This record gives sequence, structure tokens and C-alpha cells, in this order.
Amino acid sequence: MKNSDAIVPNFHPKFFWEYKYENIDWEEAYKMVIERIVERGEQKEVDELVRFYGYERVIKALKEEIYFMPDFGIANATKFFPELTREQMYCYINRKDKPYHWI
Repeated sequence: MKNSDAIVPNFHPKFFWEYKYENIDWEEAYKMVIERIVERGEQKEVDELVRFYGYERVIKALKEEIYFMPDFGIANATKFFPELTREQMYCYINRKDKPYHWI
């Protein structure tokens, strides 16, 4: 099945500026999509993320599968999902004592 035939989430293409939107494989790219929307989206995009992927899959990705998010992305994740703490997120645990070289 081509991606154009598949069910796709309702996100504005601006969130995926470096990709050809119509060619995104939403299942294969789920970690990138979750990371991007949590970092740059608002509540309505996060609601669509949960609707499309399911709450458990989003939380699991944030906790265990996304290996890097900037501080603002981690803060957004805990804002959108208050039951989630940064200490539960691999991306925080993995880098909490490692300062960014650009700061």
C-alpha cells in the first residue's frame, strides 16, 4: 500500500519541512514524528499524535525510544504529559550531566 492510500495523521506539513510530506512513512517514522510534534507542536497537535499513535505508544517512545531531545522538548513533554517526569525519559537520563556544546 502506498502512503497516499494509508491513513495519515492531520499535521501541518510545516512540522516536517525537510521531508517530502506525502512520502513520510508514518509507521516507520513514528519516533521522529513524536519527537517533532512534542518539541514544536501545541496541544492540538499532541492530541492528534495521541489519537493517531495511541497514548501508550507515545509515552513508551518518550520514555524509552527517543534518545535525544533538547531541553525545551523535554519540558514540553512533561507539560503535555504531566504524569511523565524528565527522569523517566531516556533522552534526559542519557544527557543530564552533558552540557550542550552550543550553549
